[in-house]
Amino acid sequence: MRKLSHEELLAQRLTPTEALATARHPVVGVLEDLRSLYNVGSCFRTADAMLLQRLILTGYTPTPPRKEISKTALGATETVPWEFIKDGAEAVALLQSQGFRTYALELTDSSLPLGDLVLPPGPVAFVAGNEITGVSAATLAACDGALEIPMHGVKHSLNVAVAFGIVAWELVKRRG
Repeated sequence: MRKLSHEELLAQRLTPTEALATARHPVVGVLEDLRSLYNVGSCFRTADAMLLQRLILTGYTPTPPRKEISKTALGATETVPWEFIKDGAEAVALLQSQGFRTYALELTDSSLPLGDLVLPPGPVAFVAGNEITGVSAATLAACDGALEIPMHGVKHSLNVAVAFGIVAWELVKRRG
């Protein structure tokens, strides 16, 4: 086994121009009221890695350009289509009008474990909420359902960027 060099890795990857012209997975990530610019940047980087269709930033989620977002995004703010919609519930309604099934990443009395989700055909979107308070009540009510990542230890949550990555990977795997 030999570790690939940086040059070998670059030769295998899309260029930024190619990434913007490539067909994307029918998965959209919505970020609602994230506080940390570093978490936002990490979500951009994951969205690029998973070739998500786009990101929608809502509420007081910081938007590019910001050096703190760029630090963790590593250029992904230039390769991931994104938009800002002030209200999270409005963003969910827009996605639903475009044929998306929408899911909040939230612990509720009826949330489904991510692995148990049976996705109907068509595009899917998921909402990752504030680091402390999660998805707002209004946005949660607008979603078609809620998903949870099963926890097996003492903690009942993950960092929002980590949770975003797990859900993005699972939905792309199923829609890919």
